[in-house]
Amino acid sequence: MPAPHDERAHSEAAIEEWAFAAWESGGDLGVWSVHRLSGPTVWYWSALARLERPLLHVTDFEVPARRDPFIVKGEQLWAEHLCESPMEQWSIGNETYASRLDDVEAALGDGYGMPTPIAFDVEWYATGAAVELDVSGGVAGYVQEGVVHGDLEVLGEPTITVTEIPARRWHRWSPPGIDLPPLDLPVARAHNGVRAPFGFPDGSVLDSVLTAEGWARRGSS
Repeated sequence: MPAPHDERAHSEAAIEEWAFAAWESGGDLGVWSVHRLSGPTVWYWSALARLERPLLHVTDFEVPARRDPFIVKGEQLWAEHLCESPMEQWSIGNETYASRLDDVEAALGDGYGMPTPIAFDVEWYATGAAVELDVSGGVAGYVQEGVVHGDLEVLGEPTITVTEIPARRWHRWSPPGIDLPPLDLPVARAHNGVRAPFGFPDGSVLDSVLTAEGWARRGSS
């Protein structure tokens, strides 16, 4: 069973990732905020996805790692995932420029869009116990259900305040020589709603789509 000390970074891990996702139950809005440690480099990716609105997409895969593994500071990027109370509460924040993408497919290409200032300032609270992930090949981790409260800001728009919207988080790590695959999400087929895809430097893809039950992986129809 995951223990409070598991929330910390694991010194023996070659790759370690903290992922946070939240969504409105109607499927009209969803967010991601994720960072991955890999030696001297951090990957950070995030999104604010809304029904019939451009995708606000953030990726930076060349952020220098810092002594504090929960703070990400790159060029025009600041983000943090701070554990306030192990297995109970996390603070999630960022201030950066997102690419405003009218064509969601562009997120799997160069991701170029209108630079748009955004900021997340939310709190994640657990609603259930952390559950060990069913993984193999030396990968370890857990998933936990929760809710999110706080503000999502986009320049030129009214502040989006979310209150107790459903949320989920994952913490995964792997030993030397073992990669972390994309998150194992349920498959949603014939989906045409809110979507937030990400392409990664290792060639892997997380093509996430929003359903009434939360984020899923886009499948072929």
